Amino acid sequence: MKWDYKLGRIYEILESTLPQVDFEQEDRLVDDGILDSLDVASLVTELNEEFDIEIPNEEITSDNLNSAKAINDLVERFLYDD
Repeated sequence: MKWDYKLGRIYEILESTLPQVDFEQEDRLVDDGILDSLDVASLVTELNEEFDIEIPNEEITSDNLNSAKAINDLVERFLYDD
């Protein structure tokens, strides 16, 4: 798989929060309570700062945050949204 800088940074941000979680395999981060509300708030703040985007509150859902891929897709929507 081609290394993607953006996805790599998302993994780094997630791993800095919860280093014991295998974010490449996990796909129920919010649904299983791996990320709690404080983790989610911190994650969204870091994503906004890292990628110079603004994720609106209505997009902060378990579907958008349950996996690194879902988070990557969320970030991409706001990176390339004109």
